[in-house]
Amino acid sequence: MAFLGKEIRMNRLLNQKSGKLLAVAVDQAMARGIFEELMPIQRKLDEIVAGAPDAITMHKGIADMCYRPHAGKTGFILKCSTFSPWQPNYDAWVTEVDEAVRLGADAVSMGCIVGGEDQPEQLRNLGIIAGQAAAQGLPMIAHIYPRGNQIPEDDKNNWKHVAYAVRAGAELGVDIVKTKYTGNPETFAKVVASTPGKVVVAGGDNGNNIEDYFQMVYDVIDAGGVGITFGRIVWNNPNPTAVVTAFKNIIHNKGTVKETLELYNELMNSPVTV
Repeated sequence: MAFLGKEIRMNRLLNQKSGKLLAVAVDQAMARGIFEELMPIQRKLDEIVAGAPDAITMHKGIADMCYRPHAGKTGFILKCSTFSPWQPNYDAWVTEVDEAVRLGADAVSMGCIVGGEDQPEQLRNLGIIAGQAAAQGLPMIAHIYPRGNQIPEDDKNNWKHVAYAVRAGAELGVDIVKTKYTGNPETFAKVVASTPGKVVVAGGDNGNNIEDYFQMVYDVIDAGGVGITFGRIVWNNPNPTAVVTAFKNIIHNKGTVKETLELYNELMNSPVTV
């Protein structure tokens, strides 16, 4: 039954038309500090969900207090770890899998930083929670990045480090790995080829404007990626609904960057109705 449960939840996460994933993360406050753009969080969630993403990634408290109006309508990924502004390369395990079951999550996620002194402990935690998630029939997502202090700063975009991170997640039983983009579709295709699992990319600071992000997402999908989990580029925007809708056009509708930019500009000229 656990295997059936996992398949059911995975099918709820992935878009039925494309088989891909557009998730939005609102789990940043503990990790990076307070963002005014995420205040008030209830309204921001409402604006994001109005764009109909496939899932939202958040911590248990925000889910319990703010997600009830959207329960069962948009996928819910429970974040089970966090780093902090003072320990940016260590993800502490803060939530157990049984809480995900109680809250009705469709999947659980955990962060993991490789290439640093804490890698052994973080990989151990990831392996344990992946086993617990499998036992409960929950898909497991890892946010795994090669940014430890033993990797030179100018080498952290090396596709081999990203591929190592992605493959480590697969080796430990992770179903979907969220990681950084390598900067071009050719090297990212090698990252995708390094794992039998599904790969999505984080947003981070990968562009100077929205068109850069549209191009990145287009290239990710073209290289075999399964989708995105973006945060700041969505909720930093005065119209998160428009941003989500535009990204969907690329990921689920195979839209071009030019078409998507035209759609985005049209949506941005429309009032936010949430």
